[in-house]
Amino acid sequence: MQPGSIDHDLARAPTAHLGRTVLAIGGAAAFLLFGYEFVRSVSTSLFIGAYGAQSLPIVMALGPVGTILIVYLYGFLLSRLGPERALLATSALSAAVIVVCYVGLKQGFALAAGVLYVFREAYIVVLVEQYWSFINSTFQTQEARRVNGPITGLGSAGAVLGALLVSRYAKVLGSENLLLFAAASLIPAGILSWVAYASAGEPKPSPAEAGGRQGHLALGLFARSPYLIYLACLIATTQVVSTVLDLRFSGLVEAAMPIKDARTAYLGGFYAQLNVAAFLMQFVATPLLLRAVALPVLHGAIPLVHMGACLFLLIRPSLASGAFALGVFKVLDYSVFRAAKEMFYIPLSFDARYRAKAVIDAFGYRFAKGGASALLGVAAKLFGKLPGALYPALALTATVVWLPLVLRLTLGRPPDNSAARQGAED
Repeated sequence: MQPGSIDHDLARAPTAHLGRTVLAIGGAAAFLLFGYEFVRSVSTSLFIGAYGAQSLPIVMALGPVGTILIVYLYGFLLSRLGPERALLATSALSAAVIVVCYVGLKQGFALAAGVLYVFREAYIVVLVEQYWSFINSTFQTQEARRVNGPITGLGSAGAVLGALLVSRYAKVLGSENLLLFAAASLIPAGILSWVAYASAGEPKPSPAEAGGRQGHLALGLFARSPYLIYLACLIATTQVVSTVLDLRFSGLVEAAMPIKDARTAYLGGFYAQLNVAAFLMQFVATPLLLRAVALPVLHGAIPLVHMGACLFLLIRPSLASGAFALGVFKVLDYSVFRAAKEMFYIPLSFDARYRAKAVIDAFGYRFAKGGASALLGVAAKLFGKLPGALYPALALTATVVWLPLVLRLTLGRPPDNSAARQGAED
């Protein structure tokens, strides 16, 4: 803290109705991620069936385009409606787009598989980050150490169930029909998010931030805050790791599973096991680690674990080692890393928590993924099929960059926005 500044957590009373708020926002996340499992497995399988795994870098490269459009729409709605109604509006619009894609697929339009893939990349991060903006605006740091893990755990419970149902019913119902579950899940997700806001209250911007006065995306904050730049670079680096591991895994799946519905079922089973592991981490390991381990140590250990997994895939390439490397990344990303990373935002201003966060964790997330995919796609066009070893090698390189970035954030000092935040919330 700088001299004369106000410690936000000391100035603010504990969250009212803590348990009800946690259950409501965690339940909303459960329904959201339940539906996303249908979209994720179906869109991946249908796109591979229509265009082949070799075209995945192309559609991933389009992800940032769709994401920045939806992030801007969200920023506009946030300025006009406030955070609670903006979340409800984006949830309803997401359900409508999924239904439109379902209709297109049933009519035999292969392009709908590409549209669905791009949209799935955008809608999930925009909705999830709105949940976390609410969480980071509602709970004190000490409360967050206790509740962030269980909230992500409730979300994973929905994801586990969704993935299990995909694995069980993909062959019975057909891949396209599973999309209706995804659209329907957004209805209870929206209702529970409304309950969470009603329980804890709607965070308010300061007068200087009200109505989007600093812009719908508040991009000017990045010019004034190196802290936000470091956060953006951290997210970009983590997504390079995620992208290259995902591409390698998809290629290995395509080689081993040439039949569409069997491939969808395998992917559903893979994500079910992944989500079970994340669920256990979120409820057991994450709260314990957040309380017992200093953030610099915890954040520093995560890229070291990924280095080991990438080396294993590089040395022993197979579907099993590809699933292991991607699974380890996803499990830690959904549990320890997510819960610990969100604490970076707690002391920041309203616009940083609601607008800059969407730019970093939604657009930056997909921009890094799309950019890495585009570069790999161009390389494949120029040089032919890329060697499988290239992907874990790139992931390993990114983890080396990841480590000093996260240490800079955890050992440095966040910008002092506590006074502005306190004034907005009094």
